[in-house]
Amino acid sequence: MRRWIAACFALLLAIPPAARGAPPQLAIHGQFDLTTLDGREVTLANYRGKWLLVYFGYTFCPDICPTVLTEMSGALKDLGAKANRVQVLFITVDPVRDSKSAMARYLKAFDPRIQGLRGSADAIELAAKSFHVYYRARSVGGGEYAIDHSSYVYVINPEGKFVELLAPDVPGHKIADDVRRLIG
Repeated sequence: MRRWIAACFALLLAIPPAARGAPPQLAIHGQFDLTTLDGREVTLANYRGKWLLVYFGYTFCPDICPTVLTEMSGALKDLGAKANRVQVLFITVDPVRDSKSAMARYLKAFDPRIQGLRGSADAIELAAKSFHVYYRARSVGGGEYAIDHSSYVYVINPEGKFVELLAPDVPGHKIADDVRRLIG
């Protein structure tokens, strides 16, 4: 029986996704209605004219979030004057623990040009759905929790359209190269 299942699975993998009836790629709309750490209400429209690098994470993240933010800080430095055409946004997926002051303290460890955004749980959920971001809290014991989340960097052009998805393990100099290629 196991050999039969393995053979069927291998056959399925040999068929191209389009022929298997795979769903089309979902469109990333990249909409949000959130608040900056200084209290301003913002939407995607507030950033028209800038290239956006959007990352969803949380300040209690033990590894990937600080790594990605460090690499994006490096990318901003590598871009030099072209960084003036770019805005990095860090959107929390943990509105309970990520208060304005917690996010401000956290983001101080990175480039000051990285802007933190937060909102109600509902507002964050809507933003995450618009970007097709996965996140889910899970207990780690002792009343504490961690949040499993996707870790991509979303590139939005100055007209507010999604153009590219960067993997979380991309080093800063590569992010800078990709941004230079896009902004010309």
